[in-house]
Amino acid sequence: MSSRSFSLALLCGVLAAVIWGSTYVVTTELLPPDRPLLASLLRALPAGLLLILWQRQLPQGHWWWRAAVLGTLNIGLFFYCLFVAAYHLPGGVAALVMSCQPVLVMLLSVFLLREPLRARPMVAAGIASCGVALLVSVQQASLSVIGIIAGLCAAMSMALGIVLSKRWPKPASISLVTFTGWQLLAGGLLLLPIALWQEGLPAQVSLRNLAGYGYLCLIGAVLAYLLWFRALQRLPAVTVSFLTFTSPVSALVFGYVVLNQVLTLQQAVGALAILAAIKLAQRPPAPVISPVAEVTGSDPLFTPLNKGKL
Repeated sequence: MSSRSFSLALLCGVLAAVIWGSTYVVTTELLPPDRPLLASLLRALPAGLLLILWQRQLPQGHWWWRAAVLGTLNIGLFFYCLFVAAYHLPGGVAALVMSCQPVLVMLLSVFLLREPLRARPMVAAGIASCGVALLVSVQQASLSVIGIIAGLCAAMSMALGIVLSKRWPKPASISLVTFTGWQLLAGGLLLLPIALWQEGLPAQVSLRNLAGYGYLCLIGAVLAYLLWFRALQRLPAVTVSFLTFTSPVSALVFGYVVLNQVLTLQQAVGALAILAAIKLAQRPPAPVISPVAEVTGSDPLFTPLNKGKL
């Protein structure tokens, strides 16, 4: 991969994380309260349907279950565990628990991608965690076992989704739109019964609510996940995992600009530490190598970087 392609892929991942960072402002200002799972459902399911109707291409062979697994890990299960953690933990504690995700990606990459464990990303992960601690307030925070377990499950779900997305790269025969659409659909279908059972539908929906749901669907899901999966196809798994730290930084900036929230010196130092960690975790593009052919009849999880038809 050339340096220019690497930089463009990096920009895609950063833009996706920045968009996700805007979710807090949109949720607090435009959406009805106390329905985070419904917001996740209306963010994922319509977006998946739109992308699938756009391309009209069905999965084939083992990509039926691969799309379901990736959509569950990257979207459905991740969203559910994330909001369980948010309900049981203060935001600062939940963010700190989730900051272990790059470390999980590094460990999973050793076993599933056969990548060596490097000291530089480990140091960067420590710096980023310290940055998150400075960025958010965790003073006098109560600890909930359920919340901590849910936060760790959310981090593991996203980490495994990132690594398996590298293990099972997008087949050349299908577009990024199709690849993204089926994952959003799978994640949305998982959230559908849970959201309706636990939260139900709001009694009334205003134009502000519709604008908020529209933003989450078209910008927060369609655009952001197209950018995210493009970055994920082109960047190392560990590099991509660090880009998620851009979200709390962008949430801080959006809160400062849109909601007139106060930006303290401690938060500014934390944001700079996170950005430094993201930069430290990057590594130069690897030389282009020929793709490894898929081994017919073997377990697809344990064959190197399988490719298949979707």
